[in-house]
Amino acid sequence: MAVLLKIMVHHIRNLILGDENQIIGHYWWAVFPTIGILLTIIFVRYVLNGQINKGTASVLYAIAQKSSCIKPQNTYAHIITSGLTVGFGGSAGLEAPIVVTGSALGSNLAQIVGLNYRDRSLLLACGAAAGIGAAFNAPITGVVFALEVLLTGASTTAYVPLMVSAVCGALCSKIILDENILFSFVLKQPFDYYNLPYYFLLANIVAFVAIYYARSTRRVEHFFKQLPQNAYLRGIIGGGILFLLMILFPSLFGEGYSSITLLAESNPEALLHNSLLADYITQPYQILVFIAAIALIKVFATAVTLSSGGNGGNFAPSLFVGGYVGFLLSRSINMFTSQQVSESNFIMVGMAGMLSGVFYAPLSAIFLILELTHGYELMIPIMLVSALVYAICRQFEPYSMDTKRLAEQGLLLTRNKDENVLNYLKIEKLLETNFETVSPDAPFSVLLDAVTKSKRNIFPVVDDKQQFIGFVLLENILPIMFKTDLSQSIADKGLIQQPPAIIQITDTMQAVMKKFDDADAWNLPVVEGKQYKGFITKSNIFKAYRQQLIHTQQ
Repeated sequence: MAVLLKIMVHHIRNLILGDENQIIGHYWWAVFPTIGILLTIIFVRYVLNGQINKGTASVLYAIAQKSSCIKPQNTYAHIITSGLTVGFGGSAGLEAPIVVTGSALGSNLAQIVGLNYRDRSLLLACGAAAGIGAAFNAPITGVVFALEVLLTGASTTAYVPLMVSAVCGALCSKIILDENILFSFVLKQPFDYYNLPYYFLLANIVAFVAIYYARSTRRVEHFFKQLPQNAYLRGIIGGGILFLLMILFPSLFGEGYSSITLLAESNPEALLHNSLLADYITQPYQILVFIAAIALIKVFATAVTLSSGGNGGNFAPSLFVGGYVGFLLSRSINMFTSQQVSESNFIMVGMAGMLSGVFYAPLSAIFLILELTHGYELMIPIMLVSALVYAICRQFEPYSMDTKRLAEQGLLLTRNKDENVLNYLKIEKLLETNFETVSPDAPFSVLLDAVTKSKRNIFPVVDDKQQFIGFVLLENILPIMFKTDLSQSIADKGLIQQPPAIIQITDTMQAVMKKFDDADAWNLPVVEGKQYKGFITKSNIFKAYRQQLIHTQQ
């Protein structure tokens, strides 16, 4: 499927731009991204019933919340939609759709043959590893990506099937695809340790650009969410924005890998071809400003492509931005200092750093660049920059761009087994509702009647709108039940007390357990807003935890 997607995009690009893939003509080519986005919207609406989950976050959600079960339509949906979006020039990448497709194939095969959760998760990851292996002809990266991003708690027994899958993916890519379809580099100069201070500088710059990448993407997503709920209008607005950006910066068209190759060949002037700004940029420093603008605007172009209705990923854009930042720094050093550094080396290291900072996957970033370039002499700066970028970004953003929303909702698996098991537990399934509720204005006789009906020792007090007021304990009723005025209201009796904590039905299980621990309680009420829903008991949570722990170990 990865090979099919690559070929599909290659042929669409040839069809609209010619066999040489050259952007030519009087800017008519900049309309094609709008066409691709609209075709994607039409396919999603009429073939997929308007439902498609984009990005690797959807796979992580399936592992954490859907027992690694992915809908069958995902085995083909992302191939077609991302092929249309990126093939027609949408400024996004193909690797995330390939990961989702591979994962869906693995998950559905596992469901067909009746595998348990653990093996289903492993087969899902095998599909993703094969997809990454095929997309870059990089089998080691496929294995590392699956272990680092998807199977956070995998054992060593997972390595063999992952390696077989990634090798199969890489072999398919190597046998079927032409070299000009695959993105590849050749190391031109060895690593010079005298340049190490500049690599430290590169790491810091890349880290803050990666933070800018994540935050800018969220702002663009928020902007499109505020637009009218009309998919076609959003597509046209997004396409219009891309049209304006691309006639100024043509290298934003498509994945952009070819423009990175131009920089690696020290030919940045070629990026000006067919740009409205070409006649105004003549000096070397102006070209640097132009390239810096492309690097920063690429983030917006990708976010606009995806938020307006297109499908794709941030894998290729992160490599694009990282390569541009590496070139900018190295060219600046060569122009403004007496030191001369290898621009192609800085491009490669910049790509690794940006991938690490965007996806929080430093090992995947390291092995991908090493496999793409066969540049093992760059092992030291690549490892150094990837590690530093990851460490800096984590200080400002605890979670990666793709996982931030899931993490905030407590829907993400971690390396902590206790947290992972709690992620599977849902408040709705643990809710106990067999409590006799009473009104605060009800006479004491009504409360006594509730005591005779109930098998519980807690009586929730709710008003006529079912809003939670408090509760009454049986132990406070017994001493006065035979020597009190039965007509006096419960509220007047002073029997209503407040719980030490209240659980919202939207709380995560980690938050629920923290409330139980802080309150030192065994029973806590659950509300939705102020509406009473029931009670949760700690013993019920422990029972469900033990059952889920057994299930996840099978």
